[in-house]
Amino acid sequence: MTETASTTPPEPGRRRRPRARARTAVRSLAALLPAARPRLPERRRDRITDALVVLGPAALNSVVLLTAAGTPEWASAWPRDAAGHAAGAALALLLPLRRSHPLTVLLLLIAGGTAAGQAGAFAWGAASTGIVIASYSIGRYLPLARALASIALAGAVDAAALHTASAPPDPARPWWAPYAFALGSMAFVWWLGRLVRLRAFDTAEVREHARRVERARDAHARAVLAEERSRIARELHDVVAHHVSVMTVQATAGRRVIGRSPERAEQALAEIERTGRETLAEMRRIVGVLRMSEPDRDDGAARSPQPGVADIDALLGHLRDAGVDAELRVSGAARDLPPVQGLTVYRVVQESLTNVLKHAGPGARARVGLDYRPGEIAVEVTDDGAGRRPAPDRRAGDADEPGHGILGMRERTAMFGGDLDTGPLPGGGFRVSARIPLHDRC
Repeated sequence: MTETASTTPPEPGRRRRPRARARTAVRSLAALLPAARPRLPERRRDRITDALVVLGPAALNSVVLLTAAGTPEWASAWPRDAAGHAAGAALALLLPLRRSHPLTVLLLLIAGGTAAGQAGAFAWGAASTGIVIASYSIGRYLPLARALASIALAGAVDAAALHTASAPPDPARPWWAPYAFALGSMAFVWWLGRLVRLRAFDTAEVREHARRVERARDAHARAVLAEERSRIARELHDVVAHHVSVMTVQATAGRRVIGRSPERAEQALAEIERTGRETLAEMRRIVGVLRMSEPDRDDGAARSPQPGVADIDALLGHLRDAGVDAELRVSGAARDLPPVQGLTVYRVVQESLTNVLKHAGPGARARVGLDYRPGEIAVEVTDDGAGRRPAPDRRAGDADEPGHGILGMRERTAMFGGDLDTGPLPGGGFRVSARIPLHDRC
């Protein structure tokens, strides 16, 4: 027998399982929940269950009457077949109340079966099955103290009913056999109800914990993205400010020479036009990145030129000083990149190498590849994971909370319409691959 799992909170006084086991269960359940099939609404499941619970005992009682009514012994003991069918159906109709009033339903079933038997109508097919279901419901839906008291009272009433309605003793079996069977079956299904109740509480607690963890992960991811976007926007602001300063200087120079050297003034205007287009493109990217306002903050740091591809060699030098064998490989026709794309390439390489040092440790080998292609640049950073201080790899998404690194790199590459691919290598180590378009979207 299966009942609908309750989602009520855990019973007071019950001890919680150790935190480690609960954490493992939460992770397993969180992994299974998205793949679970759609379930029927709880109210509809309850209605279907109630219909089956009513039809089952009533049909069983009627089948017993139809198959045994022709025997002389049965006709003499239970002469009223029509009343037996009606009594069985009436007793079965009590069972939908078992969730809210299980003890009352159980006592009414015992009294109804006994009264029908005294009147010559067989209703024990429905009553005995209903007694089993109601005993299960006492263990399933009542708190422990009430459940113990209720099953004890119901057992005493059932034993009294058996003593009142019992036939002459059969010499072939002990006198206590009917009592032991009835009370034993009631105790067994009561205990099954208790087990299902405890399991339902544990499942509800784990599901709620999983939902809280999922909400915390989502909130953390949003905070990480907001922080990274603000950082990107500040860096782009520096680049745009540089372009605006250059335009101002060029405009001043053009104004001063326009009278005596129109060619130089025209060249200055052309440079202003080109720089203005680059600035507009970068400003559009800023608007796309900074989707939420950032509180006023003062970093207190001196403004310095933003790094680019030319600074990757120095970055590799710092990594070698930390004990990592780092190598740079460049393929394709190297060329100057726009400042914003150059900064993005640098940040992707910087974050990837930071992860190499953090997760692979000193002694690992890292390879940085820059592939200049028509209209784009491809960046690939790999490591062999063979450092002297290996640590659990948290870059592949196994951690409870997503890190800043991969989220930030993905946000930067997506800003230009590029893509990022990360994952462990088959032979060990990790790989970060990014593709960054170089065209300006003016």
